[in-house]
Amino acid sequence: MTKILPFKAVRPTRDKVSLVASRSYQSYTQAEREARLDYNPFSFLHIVNPGYKYDKEISGEARYKLVKNRYSEFKEDGVFIHDQNPCFYIYKIVDRDLQEFNGIVAAASVEDYNNNVIKRHEDTIASREVIFKDYLKTVGFNAEPVLLTYPDNDTISQIITEKQKERAEFEFTTTYRDTHYLWQIEDKADIDAITKAFKAMKTLYIADGHHRSSSSQLLAEELKNENPNHTGKESYNFFMSYLISESELRIHEFNRLVKDLNGLSKEEFLIQLDTIYRIENRGIMPYQPSKPHHFSMYLDGEFYSLYLRKTEYDIKTSLDELDAQILYKTILQPILGITDLRNDNRIFYLSGKKDIVNLKSKVDSQEFTVGFGMVPATITQMKQIADEGLTMPPKSTYIEPKIRSGVTIYEF
Repeated sequence: MTKILPFKAVRPTRDKVSLVASRSYQSYTQAEREARLDYNPFSFLHIVNPGYKYDKEISGEARYKLVKNRYSEFKEDGVFIHDQNPCFYIYKIVDRDLQEFNGIVAAASVEDYNNNVIKRHEDTIASREVIFKDYLKTVGFNAEPVLLTYPDNDTISQIITEKQKERAEFEFTTTYRDTHYLWQIEDKADIDAITKAFKAMKTLYIADGHHRSSSSQLLAEELKNENPNHTGKESYNFFMSYLISESELRIHEFNRLVKDLNGLSKEEFLIQLDTIYRIENRGIMPYQPSKPHHFSMYLDGEFYSLYLRKTEYDIKTSLDELDAQILYKTILQPILGITDLRNDNRIFYLSGKKDIVNLKSKVDSQEFTVGFGMVPATITQMKQIADEGLTMPPKSTYIEPKIRSGVTIYEF
């Protein structure tokens, strides 16, 4: 049984939403960030990068306080408005490839997260959790929702479809040619129906945003301990989420690039691979694997296909079936000596949204020595791993949709 609630969002005015909305701060190159900060005074980047005003990098508590100040200034200047009634928000994205995503922005329960009703499939880093918890506590809002996925539901789908027949409150296209739409659900009957539909679900799964959800849990616990009149209904007991049905979720792979062969020659490396893979040289033409347990490799100007010899690899859990785990256990760790997938600077992760030619060019530039391509994980694998209480290796999935920051804001 899951608890999903409507909330009173802070959001940009209709005329400024296209200027306010931004991707996550880290996704921009420095040149892109500077261009947006230089020429767009309404960008949400001005809020999350408050030091720009003083041409200075500011970090820690000083930065958090300035973020809060910038946010307050946007509200004072009428860039943001605050909805008067709790709403669910339908958020639709049509990307440049005409893929369509439809979901609901809502408040998800920290208690559900604590009780494993909202399940996770990735490990989090404790230090990052604490940093973001402290950030949230100071600024008092969340502008980037956690992406949750749920089993397809006819009731929710029908409400979304009917609401989308009306004019959208927001409609804007980004420079990446993605078009974003937002509708408010204020009708009590629709709100009750959506709430009831989610309440009937046993489990939700985190698709993207593990650190955001875990930091929200830490914050809720801290504020609960500081509040002698805690009831469980306070806004800090929830976090903003974007809920999308499993059939509309898109999972891409992260391909791997490694800077060296761990002291091995090309021939020595191939001989070691041969003990666990059947290797075929595919020549200079880009080659992409087409099924699980099957990898492509680009090395020294040539592509290879690697077929796992299953008799040489022991599969006991759903995690063992995951290609990212297989690659780690059979090549990255034992042969290339990479044990820490998060922090080893010899490995780099390339989103599968960028084709295999991009991987080839990075090796050809001699920035990396070898690259590995794989097929994406499935939603079934992701759920099985979460159900078994296991966690995927870092960068196992690149998940869409990615919604913009600053379109809906949840205040604590």
